[in-house]
Amino acid sequence: MARDGNPQPPRRVELKDAEWRARLTPEQFRVTRQKGTEPAHSSAMCALFEPGRYACACCATELFDAGSKFDSHSGWPSFTQAVAPDVVAYHDDSSHGMTRIETTCNVCDAHLGHVFPDGPAPSGLRYCINALSLTKC
Repeated sequence: MARDGNPQPPRRVELKDAEWRARLTPEQFRVTRQKGTEPAHSSAMCALFEPGRYACACCATELFDAGSKFDSHSGWPSFTQAVAPDVVAYHDDSSHGMTRIETTCNVCDAHLGHVFPDGPAPSGLRYCINALSLTKC
């Protein structure tokens, strides 16, 4: 999808930076709006395995289900798939001397993390997501 185009989002949320800053903590703003990365193993969310969903910390769009969460030992919450094909967008990312696929919330453009082709079956994908970009719901 990063090369062929992303699906239309179910809705759009667009705010000015000042409005995002008012809604988010400084660290959430840095990660989600400025494409930052939290330190590995910095969140208890990595070890949280209970039923429920994970939503975008910026716009509350449900992104991942706990049933697709797994322990990747990467230091960030990891999932095998999004809850729906239209809630996550994919973008080529060649920053930091690497070629990766960045994931963003398709509703508000919040930076979530990256997706890699080294996850477990059935998808074979590992959505490596910053915990600061998620809220448990």
